[in-house]
Amino acid sequence: MIDRLVVFGATGDLSARYLLPALAALRASGDLGDRLRLTCASRQDWDSDRFRRWAAEQLDRHAGDSPPDARAAVVNAARYQRADVTSPDDLASAIAGEGPVALYLALPPAVFPRVVTALHEVGLPEGSRIVLEKPFGEDLADARRLNRLLADLVPEEAVFRVDHFLAMTTVQNVLGSRLANRVLEPLWNSIHIAEVDIVWNETLALEGRATYYDTVGALKDMVQNHLLQLLCLVAMEPPVTLGERDLRDRKVDVLRSVRPLTEDDVVRRTRRARYRAGRIDGHDIPAYADEEGVDPRRRVETYAEVELELENWRWSGTTFRLRSGKALGADRKEVAVRFRSVPHLPFGHSGEALPNVLRFGLEPEGLTLDLTAIGSRTHALAPLSLTARMEPPHLPAYGRLLLDVLNGDPALSIRGDEAEEAWRVLTPVLDAWERDVVPLEEYPAGSDGLPPRS
Repeated sequence: MIDRLVVFGATGDLSARYLLPALAALRASGDLGDRLRLTCASRQDWDSDRFRRWAAEQLDRHAGDSPPDARAAVVNAARYQRADVTSPDDLASAIAGEGPVALYLALPPAVFPRVVTALHEVGLPEGSRIVLEKPFGEDLADARRLNRLLADLVPEEAVFRVDHFLAMTTVQNVLGSRLANRVLEPLWNSIHIAEVDIVWNETLALEGRATYYDTVGALKDMVQNHLLQLLCLVAMEPPVTLGERDLRDRKVDVLRSVRPLTEDDVVRRTRRARYRAGRIDGHDIPAYADEEGVDPRRRVETYAEVELELENWRWSGTTFRLRSGKALGADRKEVAVRFRSVPHLPFGHSGEALPNVLRFGLEPEGLTLDLTAIGSRTHALAPLSLTARMEPPHLPAYGRLLLDVLNGDPALSIRGDEAEEAWRVLTPVLDAWERDVVPLEEYPAGSDGLPPRS
């Protein structure tokens, strides 16, 4: 295990809400000993004492369920350094020390190429690893350039393109439910499954993130990485093992099998929208275009929907629908696998048999199976839902990711060719939306989003 972690962008929201709490959880679980040397670098003109006070406040706010001694251990281990992350001199100072180091770039994606270029001048100790947050690049060409830069810096197995969705318990249980249960795997194909909805709809609006969000939008922020990763886990062929090579090979196969979208497909199979003013939980929400820090001329979407088809033996004829929206009236975060109807009902007109739907709840985590049964009073067909709640995870998602980074296990990170294939899938959508081929619709904040197409 690497015992040196350097976080660039350490005073940002990602560090406050996820990385510091993840380190506290690792310390509390016993997965992280007291040898960790933590260097936190950012452009803020602070010293280590000032950073530690800030870190303690963030841990109290975001990791209150971690033991006080675990939170204190993370704070005491931290050393702060003011740094320009594109300056070779500042980078060299931040990573100075003995042994390999794990570098976490908790930075805007647009900065990645300049940081990696500066690291070429500095060099990294043998065995070091580098962690990059999503989205990886800003488009296909940018992802390819960044991959080339990284390949000249460290081996591919030392690059962790992380997506915390892959470390969520229920996301991993998509694989477990499929591959460890004989009752499901024979049905896991287009003969039995009509549609798969992969949804991340949230009541959360911008919440002060306009600086980032107004440069990416829902398609890049959610669909291009998180939701395509979920698609891979739902649709992949059973791997020989869950080791990094077998697992990631099968994920790439899924992306390679996505039928390329023509411009006509983009018009018929994609939708984009942004929210206008409304109310959520009794609070007034301004229109996205009026949010502080938003440039309306960018026409950035807060809702994105894409329908995809896979051209392979298992899934030909099944529709995969990926969608994500902000400022909606209710949270819906799930993978919903909708089975085809039975070919015949011997019940006359005693009710309607609804399609069976297997739902993997992402947040909150759980599993629900929607069935049809005979009602006890009416003796007619009636819906029946079977629900299971997952045990609380041993570690939060970012805790699992950090542990994999420190231990050198890239199975849950995204390989370079996989990152490029994900951009390849959505490039026709990005190009068409840029040219306004698909209209930018609107929906009221606090509503159900866009109505179904007529």
